[in-house]
Amino acid sequence: MSKKRKGKNEQKQMSKPKQTNLKGVNKHEKTKFKHTAKQSKIKNKQNIKNNVLSNSKSKQNIKDNVMSKSKNKNNIKGNAASKANSKQNIKDVKITKKDKLLKRLNVNRLSSMLQEKEKTTDEMKKKKVPEAPLSLRERMMAKLKASRFRYLNEQLYNSESSQSKKYFEEDPDAFYAYHEGYKQQVDRWPMNPLDVIIESIKKMPKEHVIADFGCGEAKLADSVPQTVHSFDLVAVNDKVKACDMANTPLLTGRVNVAVFCLSLMGTNLGDYLLEANRVLAKDGILKIAEVESRFEKIDDFVKLMTSYGFVNTWKDLSNNIFYFMDFKKTKDVLKKDVKKLPALTLRPCLYKKR
Repeated sequence: MSKKRKGKNEQKQMSKPKQTNLKGVNKHEKTKFKHTAKQSKIKNKQNIKNNVLSNSKSKQNIKDNVMSKSKNKNNIKGNAASKANSKQNIKDVKITKKDKLLKRLNVNRLSSMLQEKEKTTDEMKKKKVPEAPLSLRERMMAKLKASRFRYLNEQLYNSESSQSKKYFEEDPDAFYAYHEGYKQQVDRWPMNPLDVIIESIKKMPKEHVIADFGCGEAKLADSVPQTVHSFDLVAVNDKVKACDMANTPLLTGRVNVAVFCLSLMGTNLGDYLLEANRVLAKDGILKIAEVESRFEKIDDFVKLMTSYGFVNTWKDLSNNIFYFMDFKKTKDVLKKDVKKLPALTLRPCLYKKR
């Protein structure tokens, strides 16, 4: 046999499946072999079934996971919806509260408030209306008044109160000229310090007695319900008592509040404060409002006030132009002891030429 044929026969033999040769095997061994083959087939079938079942279970688990995820999403949506509902409920409660408050408001009160607001706006508009230009004569007169005011103001700061009183008694027109110039100056300020004092006194008991030192036109007396004694160097109306503010006609210890609003003028300021100490009752209040530039050191002024029988209880130094201070009378200080007391001075408030 040739080599080629031998190779072909070998390939055919290799490709054919091997068959178990049962020849020469007895019957008992044959049955055993068949039985084991059947058992292996059954086991294979059982394994296949188990694999199928496990696959179906895994598929079921996947489905369950998907279902649980969808349930979680639904729960999240439900929570968001409940939150939105709670927010809406809170808004509804706020709206109902507002409605209740609005119902409680008096319609008549609202209308009166609106009318008052309209009045104030009308007044502001009137003030903002530009004035007609002044003539040459009017401008010259205004300059003369301003220069006279500056001169009189300087004289008041550099003289004793008794000298100033005598000067204005001899020339009453000078006092009126001074007050006209003072009113023009007040109109230029962003605020009137007397208004602050008026508001504080309005909150005090109506039985209090007030002494206004350097009252001008007695605006304080016209603005508060308490009894006010108004003093100045010249009486511009019936409410003002003309006198030297270092010697008023008031009885000792009969006043609850003494006021000096831009009126600590002169070289004898200590006499003013001793007079205030005399007329004030114990624990009475001394209110001072002054231009901040007049104080070299405000703390030194406050300390000096203790020598005159006063202790500082409140001060407001926040304003750029004015200082406000309250003092309480703690003891009596007699005028005869004035020479023993430390000198109390303030810088003069001199207005610039415009």
